[in-house]
Amino acid sequence: MSLTDAVLSGATPDQLAAAPVPARFTAAHLRVEDEDLFADAADKDVRRTLHVGEVPMPELAPDEVLVAVMASSVNYNTVWSAKFEPLSTFRFLRSYARQGGWAARHDQPFHVLGSDASGVVVRVGTGVRRWRIGDHVIVSPAHVDDQEPATQTDGMLSEAQLAWGFETNYGGLAQYAVARASQLVPKPPHLSWEEAASIPVCGGTAYRMLVSDRGARMKQGDIVLIWGASGGLGAYAAQLVRNGGGIAVGVVGSEAKEAIARKLGCQVVINREEIGIGDDSGEDAELAVKAGKRLGAIIRREVGEDPHIAFEHVGRATFGISVFVVRRGGAVVTCGSSTGYQHTFDNRYLWMKLKRIIGSHIANLQEMTECARLFTQGRVAPVVSTVYPLAEVAEATRLVQLNQHIGKVGVLCLAPAPGLGVTAPELRARIGEEHLAPLREFTAAATG
Repeated sequence: MSLTDAVLSGATPDQLAAAPVPARFTAAHLRVEDEDLFADAADKDVRRTLHVGEVPMPELAPDEVLVAVMASSVNYNTVWSAKFEPLSTFRFLRSYARQGGWAARHDQPFHVLGSDASGVVVRVGTGVRRWRIGDHVIVSPAHVDDQEPATQTDGMLSEAQLAWGFETNYGGLAQYAVARASQLVPKPPHLSWEEAASIPVCGGTAYRMLVSDRGARMKQGDIVLIWGASGGLGAYAAQLVRNGGGIAVGVVGSEAKEAIARKLGCQVVINREEIGIGDDSGEDAELAVKAGKRLGAIIRREVGEDPHIAFEHVGRATFGISVFVVRRGGAVVTCGSSTGYQHTFDNRYLWMKLKRIIGSHIANLQEMTECARLFTQGRVAPVVSTVYPLAEVAEATRLVQLNQHIGKVGVLCLAPAPGLGVTAPELRARIGEEHLAPLREFTAAATG
């Protein structure tokens, strides 16, 4: 029996250990010869560069595990990778490989993408202590060096910290993935494979940004402005704010997404058109202030106060507005810049009003574990809106590239169908299907 067949048949750990590891496996990957494909392209369509095909199986390092990936999901870093911007991720692989030793395996003419995964541990390195073959896991995207001193304080402070499947090879959009043992978290047993795979990048990132003592330290009653409240990050941010006793003010890009943001926990929802925000809004600090005044007036009208926290990941188009609109002593917490990295804002509103800008990146292992615990308790629900097979990952990524998705776009890797992988049906029944699928009514309406 092949290893893949053993996984799909629910084989015992001994049977999984006895099944031979395949020499090659199917994966979504980039090819180094495509690096200059978009040199003169107006539309950097990711479907032109994302390939699905076989790649060779790497050898495991002593501190690594091989995961049979049942499901993954698409994140915006897959879009960046497939566009080869702002840098080709093959540069990341070459840089990592220069460390030598096991890192050298990552410098290949292909790059297996994907920073989310849920699946079954099928092999463990000789130095792995806490995980066993047969364990069901989700994979954190924080690839850190646990021998670096800073990691003992916070894994995200590690100089060697890398985003798995973006700055490393052998990521989660594949039948098999290689991860460090320090990336693993037990899979919430009541969730399906694709639901669990939607957690790590967006769920963990939102948790660190809002809840962690290394983020904005949200407290009960805080008003939190959430940009993109119907997307993957925003959908988890809205739930975390609601769950933590805060007041979520969501900003969305269309009328259709307003109801989605409300369902996810936003008490106030604002359409970007109401305040005249486009992707070029961040090019002028004066325009950002004017848009911020319009946005602030709406928020004060609805909740009576200015926001304590702005949840930022949009970047150039919104950052100056966020700096302006948070209250005196408030915080802008940022984890990305999907509309551009160069931010323009009027610094007077930062220093004279004692505001803070907090940089945040993914989550350390403890934060990821705490985040997963909230899912197991039913306090936060997965936000998978649609699911694609691995063979159609380019179409799934194009959907995210064009911002035509809501929530998270799942990808089935080895799982033959959605809805599999639940090992605690009683817990799932107690939490309730309706609670676990908050976007179902909207996806049904869109496809019906």
